[in-house]
Amino acid sequence: MRKFVAVASALLVSALPLAAQEADAPKGGLLTPTGGLMVWTLLIFVVTFGILWWKAYPKILEAVEAREKVLSDALAAAKKDREDAAALLAEHQKALDATRDEVQKIMTDARATAEKVRTDIVEQAHKEQQSMLERARAEIGAERDRAMIELRKQTVELAVRAAGKVIERNLDVETNRAVVENFLASIAPTGAKK
Repeated sequence: MRKFVAVASALLVSALPLAAQEADAPKGGLLTPTGGLMVWTLLIFVVTFGILWWKAYPKILEAVEAREKVLSDALAAAKKDREDAAALLAEHQKALDATRDEVQKIMTDARATAEKVRTDIVEQAHKEQQSMLERARAEIGAERDRAMIELRKQTVELAVRAAGKVIERNLDVETNRAVVENFLASIAPTGAKK
């Protein structure tokens, strides 16, 4: 930068005598071309352009390239972030779908299990009902058999008493009971079938 200021000052100092000569020259206006002024203007332009090309342009180019690199890196990072977000969204969507499927499966299994439990409970209740009916029938049968036995005993005793009084024969009670029981046993199956 110091060299640029030094070169620019040298050009200005060297251009001052020409500017004084121009002041003595006839007045044609600003737009009138003069050879000396054009040469110096061109020379100042070329020197300034050369200094800018040599010193400023590389730094400007470096700054532009650095800015371009930052922007391209930012764009690449944004693109990568967008792709990562899309992949994460797809992954979450898959997980959500899997969760929905799992919930549906669990609900279906729960319904099936509930139906099986209900069926088992109904079946068990039916079995218990059948078991209770069979026990009741068995108890009724046993009670009937006991009642029949009791009825037979009473009938035997009544028959023995009645026979003892009718025959008036002195038989012992045990012999009479045995005779009546044999008689009733021989007729009981026929009466039970009716």
